[in-house]
Amino acid sequence: MSDEKKELEDLLEDEEKKEEKKKKIEVCTICRRTEQQAGKLIKIPGSLCVCSDCLQRSFDLFGGVGVNIEPEEVKNLSKKPTLSNINLLNPAEFQNIRTILQAEEKEKEETKPMRKKKFDIKSIPPPHVIKERLDQYVIGQNRAKQIMAVGVYNHYKRVFCDLDDEIEIEKSNMLMIGPTGSGKTYLVKTLAKLLDVPLAIADATALTEAGYIGDDIESVVSKLLTAADNDVEKAEHGIIFIDEIDKIAKKKNTNQRDVSGEAVQQGLLKLLEGSEIEVPIGANSKNAMVPLTTIDTKNILFICGGAFPDMEKVIKERLNKQASIGFKADLKDKYDNDNQLLLQVTVEDVKKYGMIPEFVGRLPIIFSLTPLNEDMLVQILKEPKNAILKQYQKLLSLDEVELKFEEEALHAIARKALEKDTGARALRAIIEDFMLEIMYEIPRDRNIGGVTITREYIEGTGGPGIELRRDGESL
Repeated sequence: MSDEKKELEDLLEDEEKKEEKKKKIEVCTICRRTEQQAGKLIKIPGSLCVCSDCLQRSFDLFGGVGVNIEPEEVKNLSKKPTLSNINLLNPAEFQNIRTILQAEEKEKEETKPMRKKKFDIKSIPPPHVIKERLDQYVIGQNRAKQIMAVGVYNHYKRVFCDLDDEIEIEKSNMLMIGPTGSGKTYLVKTLAKLLDVPLAIADATALTEAGYIGDDIESVVSKLLTAADNDVEKAEHGIIFIDEIDKIAKKKNTNQRDVSGEAVQQGLLKLLEGSEIEVPIGANSKNAMVPLTTIDTKNILFICGGAFPDMEKVIKERLNKQASIGFKADLKDKYDNDNQLLLQVTVEDVKKYGMIPEFVGRLPIIFSLTPLNEDMLVQILKEPKNAILKQYQKLLSLDEVELKFEEEALHAIARKALEKDTGARALRAIIEDFMLEIMYEIPRDRNIGGVTITREYIEGTGGPGIELRRDGESL
């Protein structure tokens, strides 16, 4: 009898332990917290348990429980679940509360403003690091890259220097001169990307004096504000690149008002030097329906660039000042074949070209880019991180085809590009031309495993080398 009694007591203890265990694992239906975390749970008909916090929160959000809902409100409720159409008397509907609360919390997280990244002098790498990074994307132009690296670094040191100091550092705006296709715009784009600052690229040919058809001077800053996501503080630390600046040179021998030349230079003076201007938010032109904001341009770095055609003639005239006869005279054709003539440009040459002295004075750093030669074009084809050849090799690798280029073929492409006289822009057009047939045929014939571009194919005297897949290779 004693044994049976003992077994009965053991069974009762086991049942009690199971009951206690069940109580321990009970969680709130909404927040999934245990009784130890959320406090005593309230049991609701339908085997539901809710903590007091979630129950109070649900009551606060209910608002319209038991109220008749109009048909129009039913349409709105069907778009997004809300707690106003949930009846506590129905335990099955109470299950939806957890889903609704989680959706609201997720929406709050998504709409929470992003934490701004602190921008200070420590964010700007030193000049040698800037040049090393530019070398990964831009071939040649070593002197231009050095000048830009030092100028940018000094500019941002000026921005973050102590304003209480008696010594005031002036802005280091730049004027970049170089033939078309030499990499002016690409240099500025790469620089802004490396520094992680907003960049606005404006075309000087579209600018006119205020009151005439065309873009106002303020539209240049409006583009920068747009690039900075309408963040004024971020925009005031950005870079503005004004391309085709040579197109606003003073017109010679004109009796008409120069609304797109000297007038634009006069209007840009206040921007280059630094002034507070009002620009529209989210638009390029001012009107009554667009809100305005004030931007101070004193900490914005301006880089102007242009091809300046016929600048070589101005430089030759200056270099050939001596008499054309006599023992010490310079020959008139001495500099005709000098490809590096632009490197000798001076402030006087820029003024003589048609830029007003006040405008040139606000661009203290003037430098030139050298024209590209055959070897530089070959390097541009294959060495940068996003080289054109690497792009095509990636495209064909998606079809499981290996693309190769012979060294002689690259030089043939470079020679064709030099004949077009449009710099690196010609490379893409040439490659697109001879790659058209290859890109068309490869998806058709799945037996092709490799293509080699030869010099004969580039020159039109032969075809590319084709390699077929071996047995067992993946298609």
